[in-house]
Amino acid sequence: MHALSMSILLACSTTSFAELVETTDAVASSEQGSASLSWSASDVSQFMEDDESLEISPQGSTSVTTTLRSGGSATISSSLQPQKSIQIRDTSLGYSSQPSVNARAALVMDAQTGEVLYSKNSNMAVPIASITKLMTAVVTADAQLNMSEDITLTSIDFAGAGGKNSSSTLRVGDSMNRAEALLFALMKSENPAAAALARTYPGGRSAFVAAMNAKARQLGMGATRFSESTGLDPHNVSSARDLGILVRTASQYGLIRQFSTTPTYDFNLGYRVLKSNNTNALVRNGGWNINISKTGYINEAGRCVVMHATVNSRPAVVVLLGAPSSQSRTNDATNLLSWLSTLPKRV
Repeated sequence: MHALSMSILLACSTTSFAELVETTDAVASSEQGSASLSWSASDVSQFMEDDESLEISPQGSTSVTTTLRSGGSATISSSLQPQKSIQIRDTSLGYSSQPSVNARAALVMDAQTGEVLYSKNSNMAVPIASITKLMTAVVTADAQLNMSEDITLTSIDFAGAGGKNSSSTLRVGDSMNRAEALLFALMKSENPAAAALARTYPGGRSAFVAAMNAKARQLGMGATRFSESTGLDPHNVSSARDLGILVRTASQYGLIRQFSTTPTYDFNLGYRVLKSNNTNALVRNGGWNINISKTGYINEAGRCVVMHATVNSRPAVVVLLGAPSSQSRTNDATNLLSWLSTLPKRV
């Protein structure tokens, strides 16, 4: 863990942490209910480092009122972009008493070796809804953009794909910096925030989607296609197997780990504060060492979730696609994690 100047470490979940840099101005502003956070280039770069020490699990949940604001420029060094890849491999090793899941497709994979521990329809390409936003985060991180740049939401950011309106607590005209937009997209799954990240990408939305598909090809995600950045479009498709690759890749980005597993956060938009909760009940409630989390839902996709978790010292990826309900999704995920905890401990 990096020691940042004038920083405070706030425990944000049982499975993650929020490292927040508080300026002297923030001390005064916190008395009024908000904290101002400084994002220097070096601070953001530290978050983007490839850090394999994923067992960061302070207990408890902290609600933070803040703005993730900065007066400086925060850029992400291309030299710190994770480039490690993993080969997913099936194994003839059979594990007894494998659980059943209600989801249409599922995968449990050893994130270190690539060994598939559990599989159900894992090669089937299906709509993935807001799991899309995990690739949106990776492309945003890879782009070396200024994370302190202000982004103002426009009406086009609320125009959902395929005629679907984007339900949101955000409003046209709301302003936030790129770091806040990324946090909105990951922990709260806000579609306008994900759309704005694509709109403000160099070259606009078309270039952003092209980068998403290029990254998928680079990673060997052969069943994956992206049409837009939010997941509202059912033409965004992937397989549980491909998403195992994506989750393993995303786990190498410190900023994505932090933002996707923040359980509760108070977004200060200046004229109002949005009290927000993580969309994954397992992150909100704690109890598991979850390092990456993203949920998703549209009618065509059903209830979906992907996670990177450490269980019995084993880093593992869990993918569930097409569960019939939110409760079923949570039950499936809990059953798979519980089953994983019965496997021999990795040493």
